[in-house]
Amino acid sequence: MSWKTLDDLDLNGKRVLVRVDINVPVEDGRVTDATRIERIIPTLKDILAKGGTPIMLAHFGRPKGQVVPEMSLRVTLPALEAALGRDVTFIERPSREMIDALPQDSVVLIENTRFTAMEEQNDPQMAGFLASLGDVFVNDAFSAAHRAHASTEGVARLLPNCAGRLMAEELAALEKALGTPQRPVVAVVGGAKISTKLDLLGNLVGKVDHLVIGGGMANTFLAAQGIDVGKSLCEHDLAETALEILKKANAAGCEIIIPRDVVVAREFKANADHEVVAATACPSDAMILDAGPDTVTYITQVIASARTLIWNGPLGAFELTPFDAATNAAAKFAAAQSVKGALISVAGGGDTVAALNQAGVASDFTYISTAGGAFLEWMEGKTLPGVAALQSN
Repeated sequence: MSWKTLDDLDLNGKRVLVRVDINVPVEDGRVTDATRIERIIPTLKDILAKGGTPIMLAHFGRPKGQVVPEMSLRVTLPALEAALGRDVTFIERPSREMIDALPQDSVVLIENTRFTAMEEQNDPQMAGFLASLGDVFVNDAFSAAHRAHASTEGVARLLPNCAGRLMAEELAALEKALGTPQRPVVAVVGGAKISTKLDLLGNLVGKVDHLVIGGGMANTFLAAQGIDVGKSLCEHDLAETALEILKKANAAGCEIIIPRDVVVAREFKANADHEVVAATACPSDAMILDAGPDTVTYITQVIASARTLIWNGPLGAFELTPFDAATNAAAKFAAAQSVKGALISVAGGGDTVAALNQAGVASDFTYISTAGGAFLEWMEGKTLPGVAALQSN
């Protein structure tokens, strides 16, 4: 790896700017899920243990360059202090003099970086101001690494820098999954539309041995091959694109797996009357809501032969029972393979994490990424500005 970690820098007596992701869900002025906060604690504790003063930079919500009181990071303070086990100093309008006046063992949180438009514009003036607040920059927010913002990319180019514990862990897991993976490699890609994952599919067919396509995306691939998918969610206008992906996969020696049998219903609701039919036999008045049991059997056979699995997106309408069956079954099998050490499994994306949590197996996967857009762009093979800035300095 070409980026430094906390072990490579002398932090003693240093003011350490730390870009974190604490963009957590809040209801009635209270944090309802502190997972993202809990995951940055090892970095903060390590900085303190090395004699540094952590100064957190973070965004919250989408204030669009305006000061929006309801999007103040102040709301995260109780959860931060509870997770860290100590007080956190909150500063709305920071200056270096203000920070230097604090005790060495302070922990600081700066107000929402997106309260000025200069943040998302990656304005050099803002990057310079942020850099003036610290001596070292640590990026621990992989989930924001796909954004070239002042607090992720700009400041990284102005100070000695490194990856925080969470960032380093994430990058190592992703490198192991797609950079230099143990083969065979299987990717599971689901979701509603091909149009949102064209770059992803195009990149994966050249890098994995088997590509499982599920959800509404699979319907488009079926329809592209002349199969009637009834009233199913389907992007008929992308038929040619789907065929091009199949052709590219064939040339690359990548097996694309689409449903052999499907679960169909006439209503999109939980516990709707349903039946299992061959993928080629969807009734014209029905919609495909899940992959069928024969398809799941084949998917598990492929996973059983694999050494690495990358998962992004469900196989069916997992929010509705019983159309979560395929996702649950495949996820539980992958988790069991991971637990016994036969499989390296890396998963990410909002729906994916929700589906794996629902199946009760998220903790059994080798690594779960909480980064949505950054995880997807990494899978697409794109350069992430926040990571590139660490590598170049």
